[in-house]
Amino acid sequence: MTGWTFADDLDAIVSGLDWSGLKGARLFFTGGTGFIGRWMLEGLREADLRLGLGCEVTILTRDPSAFAAKAPHLAVHPGFRFVAGDVLTMAADGERYTHILHAATDASAALNEHDPRRMFDTVVDGTRRALDFAVASKAERMLFFSSGAVYGAQPWELTHVGEDWRGAPDPLDPRGAYAEGKRAAEMLCAIAGKQSGLDVLTARIFTLLGPLLSLDTHFAAGNFIRDALAGRTITVQGAGTAVRSYLYAADCARWLWAILLRGQAGAAYNVGSEGAVSIAELAARVSTVLGGGAPEILGRPDPGWNPGRYVPSTERARVDLGLESTIGLDEAIRRTAIWNGWQG
Repeated sequence: MTGWTFADDLDAIVSGLDWSGLKGARLFFTGGTGFIGRWMLEGLREADLRLGLGCEVTILTRDPSAFAAKAPHLAVHPGFRFVAGDVLTMAADGERYTHILHAATDASAALNEHDPRRMFDTVVDGTRRALDFAVASKAERMLFFSSGAVYGAQPWELTHVGEDWRGAPDPLDPRGAYAEGKRAAEMLCAIAGKQSGLDVLTARIFTLLGPLLSLDTHFAAGNFIRDALAGRTITVQGAGTAVRSYLYAADCARWLWAILLRGQAGAAYNVGSEGAVSIAELAARVSTVLGGGAPEILGRPDPGWNPGRYVPSTERARVDLGLESTIGLDEAIRRTAIWNGWQG
């Protein structure tokens, strides 16, 4: 017996929010078919089915047919309309929207490493177009999906970085292209708020874990779960000293909808877990939860932009919006593994 189903997560998203602000709303969503976007659509569909919100959502995606094959229940939902397009070429469609959600970006570590100019341009130019689209459609609110990377390297003595931290990525290091792009995009959002009167809210998203996460991309937790499920020794390429924290995906979706609905215009909110864990400890946790031998630590140099600490303070979300993390790391590991076929 697993004791968990995906429906449990949908129930947690829906029952934890007041959805009345989206009744009859018209939303435009870029990046709605990615990992975070799909979680948000899953929650919104469930809320619509239960509460009869009658909201309409237009989702911009590069390949609607591919997403329909992957998530047919979302593709055929009456309130959802998927349109082919790219955020770098999107333009006003003459429609009126109440809410804009801009999540489209390419978070590929390979792109950031090998073509940082393209990474930077995609983030910044895509956000500029999304803001122009929001103003042209007379939207009431826009939620920008930013990243905790905007804070740059977090000092080891700063256990949890808050929204008022004024650190920044190294502008001389091309590996900071994604982070600097998000910083510039946040500035564009602030300018739009000042010059156009658009209510823009920013979610600075940290590390996530949960069902629907690809186990084959650059995310350490997903790679460790993949190897454990395959019966392979979990391997940590570096020294394992980097510190991260993991917010469960259903909690993330609930937080993001809450920020859109109840957040203060112009504010930024950290979206993440405060439960810090080193990468070596994470590997050991995955091995313990899923069963397996001790992880292997190779100790190679870390090629990433942040070999240090990456843990948010979520006090603003807790105090202002009453949000909290409800699923711990071990349970997040277990549910992700179950989703990917683990029998326990």
